[in-house]
Amino acid sequence: MSSLKDRITEDMKTAMKAKDSERLGTIRMITSAIKQREVDERIQLDDTQVLAVIEKMIKMRKESIAQFQSGGREDLVAKEQKEIDLLQVYMPEALSEAEVDALIAQAIAEAGATSIKEMGKAMALLKQKAQGRTDMASASAKLKAKLGG
Repeated sequence: MSSLKDRITEDMKTAMKAKDSERLGTIRMITSAIKQREVDERIQLDDTQVLAVIEKMIKMRKESIAQFQSGGREDLVAKEQKEIDLLQVYMPEALSEAEVDALIAQAIAEAGATSIKEMGKAMALLKQKAQGRTDMASASAKLKAKLGG
């Protein structure tokens, strides 16, 4: 099984050969963000950390889309949406609502969380299992509601 970084590199080579400038530009942004984090933290990123980088890039683009829509810049909205679509290719399949709820219940049980004070332990467990496969902000809100917060 090749790593996600290897897959991204291979996709970059394919995009170069196909002269697909849009895809190539997005893939170069991914590799640049990965290398920047590796240099900053002096580590080699594993697949989970690469997914976190890509997830952050998607989140930033979604925020940009909201800003561009409020400003009436549909041309930029379309550009950002295309980039999100290209980034989504590298993300694992999204979890269903039922799967997220099951993971939340499992994290609460494993952490032995009974109140909002123990949310951090449960959230850490949930993040390990669901990172990159669901919106962690909404999962966090669900977890908080289950713990009575």
